[in-house]
Amino acid sequence: MELYDLKQEEERFILVGIQLNDSEPAEESLDELEELARTAGAAAAGRLIQSREAMHPLTYIGKGKIEELKDLIWEQDASGIICDDELSAVQLNNLQQELECKVIDRTLLILDIFAAHAVSGEGKIQVELAQLRYRAARLTGLGRSLSRLGGGIGTRGPGEKKLEMDRRLIRERISHLKRELKEVEQHRERIRTQRKKSCMKVAALVGYTSAGKSSIENALTQAGILEDAMLFSTLDTTTRALELEGKQKILLTDTVGFIRKLPHHLIEAFKSTLEEARYADIIIHVVDVSNPQMDTQMHVVYETLRQLGVEGKPVVTLFNKQDLISGHENFRDFQADYTVDGSAKTGQGMEELKAVLLEIIRRGQVYVERLYPFQEAGKIQVIRKNGQLLQEEYLPDGIAVKAYVPKEIYLSGRI
Repeated sequence: MELYDLKQEEERFILVGIQLNDSEPAEESLDELEELARTAGAAAAGRLIQSREAMHPLTYIGKGKIEELKDLIWEQDASGIICDDELSAVQLNNLQQELECKVIDRTLLILDIFAAHAVSGEGKIQVELAQLRYRAARLTGLGRSLSRLGGGIGTRGPGEKKLEMDRRLIRERISHLKRELKEVEQHRERIRTQRKKSCMKVAALVGYTSAGKSSIENALTQAGILEDAMLFSTLDTTTRALELEGKQKILLTDTVGFIRKLPHHLIEAFKSTLEEARYADIIIHVVDVSNPQMDTQMHVVYETLRQLGVEGKPVVTLFNKQDLISGHENFRDFQADYTVDGSAKTGQGMEELKAVLLEIIRRGQVYVERLYPFQEAGKIQVIRKNGQLLQEEYLPDGIAVKAYVPKEIYLSGRI
C-alpha cells in the first residue's frame, strides 16, 4: 500500500462520490474534494456521482458505474480516481484491479496535504502516525505479492510472511511515534499548568479549514503566521499574547482547521493539537461568510467540538471575510454567546472582538478598591501581572488602587 505523493507533478483525477439518501448534496462535497485535490497539486478532470442507499461494500460504487468510470478515465486521459469517502482495504484493492489506475480516497488526500504542511516536530510526528494507522488498516487482501518470502537455502524454517513483517514494522513504528507524541503532550500539559497558575485566560481560534483563523491571529497580534488560501495551511498551533483595553492580556491560540468527513484516526493523531480548544477558556469560532456552504461548515465545526468534548465554554462567533460580500447582512449563530461581524483583511470588527473578549474575562473577575500600605506594594505587582489595574494613586497613607482581578487571585488572599 503506497502513500501517493501528488506533489511530484500535476496529475489529473476523476472525482467519484455517492449521493446517499438524506445526506448532504454530493456535488457540494465534490466541490470541496476538488479544492483538496488542487491543494495537493492535482487537477480534477471530471466527476462521477452515483445515487445509492449505501456504499457498495466491495467496490464503493456499482458495477455499471465502474464501466462508466473506465470510459471516463480513458476519455479524459486521467491518472486515476479520488473517492469522496474513506475506502476499506477491500474496496480500494477491488477498484484498483477493476480500473488499473491509481485509486485515492479522501483520507489519503488529506494526509498528503498534512504531510506537505507539517513544519514542527510535533506536526510531523502526528502526520506520520496518522499515515501509518491508515496504512496498517489496509494491509490485508493485497494479493499474491504479500505471500511468503522466496524459498531455497537460507530461507527454510517457519518463515515470516511479508504481510506479517509489514504489520510488525508498522506496529513498532507506531509505538515509537506514540511515545514521542506522549512526551510532546506532557510538555504541552506543563505549559497549560503554568498558564493556569498565572491566571492568564486562553482563547482558541477554531473553524472550518480556510475560514481565516491565521489571518485573524495576525490581525490581532502581528503573529506573522503563514496566511494561505489553500486548505490546511496551518497544522501547528501558534499562541501569542493579545493586549486588551487597560493592559489586560489574553493568550490567543490558532488551531488546525476542521473539515467534513474527518476520519476518527486523524482526530486521534492530532488530538494534542486539537485539544488546545478543549483546554481554552474561550472559543472564537471563525466563519467564512463568503462561502456558500457556510451553514454546513458551522455545523461541522460544532460536531467536531462535541467529539473533542469541548463544552460549557463561552463561544464568540466571528463572521469573517465581510469584505468579500456585497451589501450588509446580519448573521446569526444561535449556539454562540456573542457574534461579531468582521474582516481580517480590512480590520473591521477587531476592536469589537477585543471588547467582547474583555467582557467575558470580566465575568470571572472581581472589582477591587483598596488602599495598600507602602510595605504591601508588592501586591500591586500581582494585580498588574494577573488582572487589570485601572487606577493607581500615591497618597500619604499608601497606594490607592482600583482594579479587576481574577476570582482565583482574590480568593487566594494574595492581594
